[in-house]
Amino acid sequence: MMEVDPTLLTILGVAAGVLILTGWVDQIYKGYKSKSLKDVSSFLMIFISAGAILWLIYGIIVVDVFIIGTNIAAIVLMFIVLVMKTKYDKKIDAT
Repeated sequence: MMEVDPTLLTILGVAAGVLILTGWVDQIYKGYKSKSLKDVSSFLMIFISAGAILWLIYGIIVVDVFIIGTNIAAIVLMFIVLVMKTKYDKKIDAT
């Protein structure tokens, strides 16, 4: 097995987490400004959430703080998007 520099591995883990989470932060920001998340697929959110939960379980089993941290943050951000989507979609339906 190839030896990997621990500092490089840390940078890789942090960069991967930041890239994955940035998309959700941007979606939350745009949804908050527009008060609409009708273009966000519930189907997609369910599958990404399920994947994040499985990755979290995997990260816990292998004791990888980057996988654990990134997926906890992803689950929290997806939950925020889901709450916003539910709230904003109800407002659209009520009008």
